[in-house]
Amino acid sequence: MADEILTVSQMYAADRAAMAGGISGQSLMERAGMVVAREVMRLSGGHPLPVAVLCGPGNNGGDGFVAARHLAAAGWPVRVRLLGDPAGLRGDAAWAAGTWRGPVGPASPDLLSGAPLVVDALFGAGLNRPLQGAALALVQAMNGDGRRILSVDVPSGVSGDDGAVLGAAPVADVTVSFFRAKPAHFLYPARGHCGRLVIADIGIPETVLDMIAPGIMANSPGIWRDRFPRPAADGHKYRRGHALILGGTAMTGAARLAARAALRLGAGLVTLACEPSAHLVYSLSMPSLIVHPVADATGFAGLLADPRRNAVLLGPGGGVGTLLRDATLAALSAGRTGVLDADIFSVFAGNLAGLCQAGLDRRWVLTPHEGEFVRLFGNLPGSRLDRARYAAAESGAIILLKGPDTVIAHPDGRVRVNHNAPPDLATAGSGDVLAGLILALLTQGMDPFDAASAGAWLHGAAGLRCGRGLIAEDLPEAIPAVLNEYYL
Repeated sequence: MADEILTVSQMYAADRAAMAGGISGQSLMERAGMVVAREVMRLSGGHPLPVAVLCGPGNNGGDGFVAARHLAAAGWPVRVRLLGDPAGLRGDAAWAAGTWRGPVGPASPDLLSGAPLVVDALFGAGLNRPLQGAALALVQAMNGDGRRILSVDVPSGVSGDDGAVLGAAPVADVTVSFFRAKPAHFLYPARGHCGRLVIADIGIPETVLDMIAPGIMANSPGIWRDRFPRPAADGHKYRRGHALILGGTAMTGAARLAARAALRLGAGLVTLACEPSAHLVYSLSMPSLIVHPVADATGFAGLLADPRRNAVLLGPGGGVGTLLRDATLAALSAGRTGVLDADIFSVFAGNLAGLCQAGLDRRWVLTPHEGEFVRLFGNLPGSRLDRARYAAAESGAIILLKGPDTVIAHPDGRVRVNHNAPPDLATAGSGDVLAGLILALLTQGMDPFDAASAGAWLHGAAGLRCGRGLIAEDLPEAIPAVLNEYYL
């Protein structure tokens, strides 16, 4: 699957550009319907089961009519139902309906009875208002009775740009879309309705992307692999960078998890600074960890005076107190790169200006979950994409908004959506490991936007390798196997 993600308007532009280049809309629709028919056959294991094809009044319905024709020609029992008046069809959708030689009945929930397979071609990604009346009842009726559902473009009722469910949407087994994925294919709640995603080539030339210039990407190694740091044959530990972490006194596990992750991913050295009362806890945790007691922010600033300590992590288990606040301001003022996580968002709640005045910029990665995000940036409107973009522009920093659909946003408007993370990662300490992975890449000189993207992807890949029952301690230990498996 290609990495570019197109908004609904960008996909319309791609269609128009293809047609302007001599590819007819009918040709695009014909190919789209053929792919849908192929995936219906695959969904049923190749056995000709009765299929109900539900068509809407637009081009999504046109794809359904073409799919029905190909399924019937292959010997499948097909019933076609239209939501709306056949006389109201226009353009390519009217052409597609005209190629279907069988009967077309009105779409209603009772006609789903006895159909173990349903092609949902009612509404595409451009839907912008909640479903009502007959359309809502039909979509609600699709779920249940053990039937399998294939949705065309997106499950009907899904908003293509933000992943919202507008009233209701079927839970599809397969969603077939064309040329490039849309935001809804990766953003919840819509992602939970899409099932297996198939992005099909229907003849739109790749060159249209030059005109569209997509700003949203699906996060994968192909985006950042050529900039991923690797040990040099003549290297040494200081060339691999020296990470500095501030640990707390109560929740000491957070900083230790981050430190272990940073070491596993190649940081040459890791120094953990802590208050003297916690020195013994950290000293006994890992032989490879350098532990420095600091009584206050002045002591932490003294550690920053060594330029070899080139990347900083602040927040995990740091506690909500003056040491974390003052150490953060010192690190920002020192012009370092680094990661701000966890307790940072409580210490600086409602005070983004204070961070920015101290030197927050695109050298820093902020990694909030939803609740932490609201503490610093407020309750912003819009999708996760919108909010992460806004926060990156306001702060000047890289924003990694954590969740099952983690969004990584750059101040210049670029966005990447991570999609490989299993639900097993929702466990205590998992986010601390993620922060440590990003820190390791920063110490080795990786650009912060790429470091956040690579860290999120590696975090997901490690979670997949560990599988069910994982705890946060398992994740750093899975990193070497992931690096070797993917040749990173």
